[in-house]
Amino acid sequence: MGPLIGEDGVARCPWAGGAGVMRDYHDEEWGRRVHGEAAYLERLTLEAFQSGLSWSTILNKRPAFREVFHGFDAGAIAAFDESDVERLMQEPRIVRNRMKIEAAVTNARASVALRDAEGLEAFVLGFAPDEPPAWADTTEMATTSVESVALSKGLKKRGFAFVGPTTMYALMEAIGIFDPHLVGCFRRGSD
Repeated sequence: MGPLIGEDGVARCPWAGGAGVMRDYHDEEWGRRVHGEAAYLERLTLEAFQSGLSWSTILNKRPAFREVFHGFDAGAIAAFDESDVERLMQEPRIVRNRMKIEAAVTNARASVALRDAEGLEAFVLGFAPDEPPAWADTTEMATTSVESVALSKGLKKRGFAFVGPTTMYALMEAIGIFDPHLVGCFRRGSD
């Protein structure tokens, strides 16, 4: 399926056709570059929490995630202990999954450790594809790539968790490492 024209007359990727949080995310954020450690850690964390759930669930809970994870300040999250994990397990405004919460803490600690090298942003950007995809139809779209597999392995070697190749591919799309919009979508090539 190619881009769909919404009730507003605009062609978009098919998953963003109707008004609401998904279309807003598509139009304003998805595929746009972000900058800074906190922005990268937020997207990495939210992609991990999204695994097995709908993205709209995560988007609706994002304000609470930002609050309880201190704006995704890696240093603040890295200082979390078991009592913080237990507190988050009781927080009904977020996804309460112990493995994902613990992975968020682990990844914050690994992000802090990366500061002594190139940092999280530069590390992730180092896996950008030489030949970005340009799909015209959803049947052409991939869920992993050579680069997402390599990014997954690289992050795991540096102590990150819950960073599988599919999750890393979704991260690469979300943060604009390449333009994920279908050819014909109004957002394709806009950033």
